[in-house]
Amino acid sequence: MSEAQPESRTDVRDLTAFQKNILNVLGEEARYGLAIKRELEDYYGQEVNHGRLYPNLDDLVNKGLVEKSELDKRTNEYALTDDGFDAVLDDLEWTLSKFVTDDERRERVEAIVADE
Repeated sequence: MSEAQPESRTDVRDLTAFQKNILNVLGEEARYGLAIKRELEDYYGQEVNHGRLYPNLDDLVNKGLVEKSELDKRTNEYALTDDGFDAVLDDLEWTLSKFVTDDERRERVEAIVADE
């Protein structure tokens, strides 16, 4: 039987793929809402509705994974918090533990990381 995970980790692991993608976008740098929207649209290859993006950003802010600050009177900026960074790392570690099952896969992943 596996050990119970801390509540905060379980909460983070329950994020939707869309929310995890928002965290990944913010992992590069802090961005305002429309810049996040554009990055996600590039990834998905289709329009991301404001009604989908902003409630998910608010959720991530409420969970303490993203920090929201005011750039100017009309624009908010969003940044990954330390907990958000840890959430991204946790997801990557779990994914890699399942995916990297042999030397060939390890080498392919290492090549991707080295490219950055």
